[in-house]
Amino acid sequence: MASRGSVLSMEGVSLSFGDKRVLDGLTFSVARGECFGFLGPSGAGKTTTIKLLTRQLKKDAGRISLFGRPIENASDADYERIGILSDTSALYERMSIEDNLRLYAKIRGRGEGDIGRLLERMNLADDRKTLVKNCSKGMRQRAALLAALIHSPELLFLDEPTSGLDPAARAEVHRMLAELRSAGTTVFLTTHDMAEADSVCDRIAVLDEGRIAAEGEPQSLKLRYARNRVVVVTRTRGVVETAKDASAADGLRELFAAGEVLSIHSDEPNLEEVFLELTGREF
Repeated sequence: MASRGSVLSMEGVSLSFGDKRVLDGLTFSVARGECFGFLGPSGAGKTTTIKLLTRQLKKDAGRISLFGRPIENASDADYERIGILSDTSALYERMSIEDNLRLYAKIRGRGEGDIGRLLERMNLADDRKTLVKNCSKGMRQRAALLAALIHSPELLFLDEPTSGLDPAARAEVHRMLAELRSAGTTVFLTTHDMAEADSVCDRIAVLDEGRIAAEGEPQSLKLRYARNRVVVVTRTRGVVETAKDASAADGLRELFAAGEVLSIHSDEPNLEEVFLELTGREF
């Protein structure tokens, strides 16, 4: 159900391609200024969902809301408030990176004042004259992200934004996302990188076979699937494992009283382990 203040939402949305049901009763909403991670195995329907939300596809059933109104009523002005980075993001091969950004700035009715700053930010200033056809995959990905940001969109769809990037470039994208969120930009992010989702997303939804298997803040999902186990590293007794309940209290007190405890932690899964438990599949 679309909540007050939500930028986009789906309620009971289904879509089939022939006999194959791709999305099955999909329901979620994304609040203004939120970074919402949409995770799922390959073929789960993540890119299809983005195409529905950007009106590249039409649903079979359900309701989709964009900026507080039914998507069928969305105007061209609404879509001017959106930026998209996807596997089909268009950069003109025979134009330089800088000329591509100038073109997108003109199409979006923006000046060229931010282009130099954006190129510097993504470490592309020295490559600004390079033709896109001569760019590496990482350079193309960074340039496509800048093209999506050239008009300072209110809502940003990012489909695998750090695919093909080295660790330094990936970290820069993450810093940029943090700045965008601080400025109130809403981000809808798909990724295969569980560490990325854990660090940059306010909430995540795990999509499996066209349905949402779980939804929530990354930390709350990890705690939800935590194991009933406490691990204690001791001075002389090795690693001691005990249950995470009242029955283990006396044993833990004895270890502390004897000065044996070097470290103690409960055993929560990481987001990758939660993902695998929910879907039973690699991403």
